[in-house]
Amino acid sequence: MNEGEAEIYKEKDWKDLEPNYAIKIFLTILYSLILLTGIVGNGVTIQVMQVLQHNGYMQKYVTDHLVSLACSDLLVLLIGMPVELYSATWFPFTSTSGDASCKIYNFLFEACSYATILNVATLSFERYMAICHPFRFKALAGERTGGLIALAWVTSVFVAVPLLFTTGMEGHVIEPDVGPVQNLTFCTNLRERWGVYRASIFVAFIVYIVVLVSVGVMCRGMILVLQKTMRPMGGGVNGAEGTPKHESARVKAAKKQTILFLGLIVGSLTVCWLPNQVRRLMTAAVPKSSWTMPYFRSYVALHPVADTFFYLSSVLNPFLYNLSSSQFQQVFVQVLRCRLTIEHVNKRTLRSSEENLTRSLRPLLKSLRCGHGGRSTQTQSMEFKMPTFTTLHIPKDTPAPSPEEALPTTDESRSISVRKGNEPDETEI
Repeated sequence: MNEGEAEIYKEKDWKDLEPNYAIKIFLTILYSLILLTGIVGNGVTIQVMQVLQHNGYMQKYVTDHLVSLACSDLLVLLIGMPVELYSATWFPFTSTSGDASCKIYNFLFEACSYATILNVATLSFERYMAICHPFRFKALAGERTGGLIALAWVTSVFVAVPLLFTTGMEGHVIEPDVGPVQNLTFCTNLRERWGVYRASIFVAFIVYIVVLVSVGVMCRGMILVLQKTMRPMGGGVNGAEGTPKHESARVKAAKKQTILFLGLIVGSLTVCWLPNQVRRLMTAAVPKSSWTMPYFRSYVALHPVADTFFYLSSVLNPFLYNLSSSQFQQVFVQVLRCRLTIEHVNKRTLRSSEENLTRSLRPLLKSLRCGHGGRSTQTQSMEFKMPTFTTLHIPKDTPAPSPEEALPTTDESRSISVRKGNEPDETEI
C-alpha cells in the first residue's frame, strides 16, 4: 500500500465523505423532478414530431433526427438516474450489484450519452448540407438520414465498448492496523486495466470537443449563407452553393429557427456536460492509488453537481424546441391537453389563400356596388323628369290618330321603360 492509499485509509470513517441526510433528501427530490420532467418532455416531443410530420409542417428527415435525439435523452434518464440516485447518493461506498451488471450499466450509459451528442452532430450536418449545399443535398436524398442516425448510434457504441473491459466491481477490506474495518465495494474502473480506461476517457473527451467545434463551425456557415439569401444564385459563401433569390419568407424563417435551435443545443451541451467531463478526466488523470484525500474530497463534492447538470441537458431539449419554434410550442400544449386542433398545412394554406382572395376582391366589389347604386339614382331622376301625358281634345273633323301616332315610341323611351322594369327596388339592393 502506498502513501496515498495510507493517507485515505487513515481517515476515521469513509462514511464522513457521504453527503448528509438533508442533502440526500434534496438530491432525491431534485432527481425525481428531473426524471419526471424529462420523461414527459421527451415523450411529448416524440408525439409532437409525429403530429407535425403527419400534418406537413416538418419533413421526415428532420423528424427522424429529432426523434432519435429524444430517444437517446430518454434512455440516459431511465438508465442513469435511478442507479445514480441509489449508488452515488444513498449508498456511495457499498454496492450490491454484481460485476456483470456494473459493466453493462457503464456501457449502456456511455453509449446513450454519446448517442445524444452524435445525434446533434448528424442533425447539424444534414441542416448544413440543406442550407449551404442545397443541390448536393437533393442529389444525396434517399437513405442518407437513416445512415447518419445509424452512424451516430454505432459510433457511440464503439466509444462505450472499452468500458465493458475496464470497469467492474472492486472491493477493499482495510486492515485493522491501517484504518477502520469496513467492507468497501465500488463499481469503478479496474486497477489492472487503468491504462485502457484512461485512453478511452480521453478519446471520448476528444469526440465531445470535436462535435462541439464542428457544430459551431457549421452553424457559422449556415448563418453566413442566410445573410446572403437575397443575392441571386451563383457563388456562395466559402464554397457554398448559392441559395435562390426568390426563396419564401416561410422557408427562411424555418432555417433561422433551425440554426437558433442548434445554437441553443450546443450552448446547453457545453455548459451541462463540462462538469461531468471534468469529473471523468479526474478519474483518468491520476490513478486511484495516487489520490490524496483533498483530491478524493473534491471528486466526491463534484459528483452530484456534475450529475445534476448532465441530466439537465437531457431535459432541456424540449424547452429549446419550444423557444425556437412557435409552431412546436402550440402543438406541444395541444398534446399535453390531449386536444389536437392543428390543421393540415394544405388546408391551412387553402383557407389562407381564400381569405387573401376575399380581402383583395373587397375593394372591387365595393366599387361595383357604388357604381350600381349611382346608376339606380340616375334612373330614378330620369323617371322623375319624364313629362306626363294629358288628354288631347281633338276636333270632330280631325281624323283619329293611329295608335303609333297617339303613343310615339322611340328607342330612348323603350330603353327607359325596359330599364325601369328590370331595375331592382331598394329592398333588393
